[in-house]
Amino acid sequence: MLEEKRQRIAQTVEYLNNRKTINPKIAIVLGSGLGGLTDKIDVVDEIPYKEIPNFPVSTVEGHKGTMIFGRLNGVEVLVFSGRFHYYEGYPMDVVTFPQQILPGIGVKTVILSNAAGGMNPTFQVGDIMLIRDHINHFFTNPLIGPNDDELGPRFPNMSEVYSHRLVKLAQQTGKKLNIHLQEGVYIGVSGPCFETPAEYKMFYLFGADAVGMSTVPEAIMARHRGLEVFALSVITDLGIIGRVEKASHEEVLEAAAAAGPQVVDLIYNMVPEI
Repeated sequence: MLEEKRQRIAQTVEYLNNRKTINPKIAIVLGSGLGGLTDKIDVVDEIPYKEIPNFPVSTVEGHKGTMIFGRLNGVEVLVFSGRFHYYEGYPMDVVTFPQQILPGIGVKTVILSNAAGGMNPTFQVGDIMLIRDHINHFFTNPLIGPNDDELGPRFPNMSEVYSHRLVKLAQQTGKKLNIHLQEGVYIGVSGPCFETPAEYKMFYLFGADAVGMSTVPEAIMARHRGLEVFALSVITDLGIIGRVEKASHEEVLEAAAAAGPQVVDLIYNMVPEI
């Protein structure tokens, strides 16, 4: 089992290292409706996921499904335009495969973005929330099973999943750009249902400020592999106690796209300082 996993990672890493002509140290994962960042990238190469050995294919509307090598504000980056979700039926090992191969191609830092439902009563649709911590409510973990000590520790420390340094950098960058940023705890759930009013209430009582169906497994795997992690959520719907709003995927995409320019500006101006 471990040998198979090593071979899959090695095959994908070899393919990408042979193909890439730049050496990005930063990888960016684009969430639902946040693909506008790709318009700012000076694209060097764009590879459909279906062409990459061992890569799954994203099946969700709003996720393009390509890997982009390019330059963002003069900085070499690798961008995943589309991610994989547990609710699509993929096992956690597949959901987090991109994070598993990143160290092998030279990446040191990963930026994760997502669309999320807000539960903090101070939040509004369109807010950007910097993730300072998370709650894993998937009832599983991408690290379950035999551990390969060559890839990461059996019991990775989770006391600082999201880099304090990068959260501070984002706050400073947001202030310069006059972008209002929230900060909070993200709870990751399997989906694919949007939450019931009782679930929103429970999650808020747990201490979560926003809820979504991604990011947590990716962050766990990234930390296991020794990557520095920064993540943010665009608040696309509200599940605040007493005023739960009905949500649809189409409305989530629209809200994420509306907030997208600010997310793009924030990340665009952060990458040279990372």
